[in-house]
Amino acid sequence: MLDHVSITVSDVGRVAPFWDAVMTALGVPCVVRSERQLGYGTRNRPWDDSHTYLSIGQSSGPSLVPDNRHWCFRAPDRAAVDAFHAAGLAAGGQDDGPPGLRDYHPAYYAAFLLDPDGNRIEAVCHRPPNDL
Repeated sequence: MLDHVSITVSDVGRVAPFWDAVMTALGVPCVVRSERQLGYGTRNRPWDDSHTYLSIGQSSGPSLVPDNRHWCFRAPDRAAVDAFHAAGLAAGGQDDGPPGLRDYHPAYYAAFLLDPDGNRIEAVCHRPPNDL
């Protein structure tokens, strides 16, 4: 389980429409927005362990995205995986694997995108169709 992830991008303003679209499709709210940072999820309150958070920050130099960088977000159902993929493509992302079942286990339903800076992201639903 992820507590938080930080991604560095070359221009927050340029990538914001993409991240807003895919996080909205997954039902994750934007809770921080500034010229150099975006934040999505649930921010930690004192003595509260509900913190799950994605921070998108602008680099001070060119963004260098190494190979095999990957983040996966839980989707509440398969429709959210589909919405994540469609929203990301519509907002300037690139397809890196359309929605569908994968070989990891029989119910693993996922989609993959590259954000405008080349970060590889995934949305997955682990539940079988009869649990939806």
